[in-house]
Amino acid sequence: MKVSRCILGLFLIAFLSQACAFSRGTLGDEINADAIAAIKKGATTQAEVLHLLGAPDRLMQLNGRDVFQYYRYDAKAGSLLLIILNFSRLSMKSDDLFVILSKDGLVEDVISSKRTDGMKFRFWPFGQ
Repeated sequence: MKVSRCILGLFLIAFLSQACAFSRGTLGDEINADAIAAIKKGATTQAEVLHLLGAPDRLMQLNGRDVFQYYRYDAKAGSLLLIILNFSRLSMKSDDLFVILSKDGLVEDVISSKRTDGMKFRFWPFGQ
């Protein structure tokens, strides 16, 4: 009788000690769409890009050209925390902007993506 109560008590404690966790994190600043629209290929200078967008998150060299990269990462995670087994699902997307400058210091190309809009928490760790 005492053994069955002990087992029942342990089962109850294990059942009540489960938890769920939701977390979110971002890295980088939001990229201003109006500032991107103000950049004109062949006309906007490096100084104007820096004035519109600020310092780049990453500066690269590509075939003698400067490439400014601006980014913002958004991550969302949902977890089911059990005593022995834990399940988690992490969703991460990024907004990226690459501004390619010619050797003369003028904007040669602008490449941007915005994928973080509407990103949802997905709790189930398997499949969709």
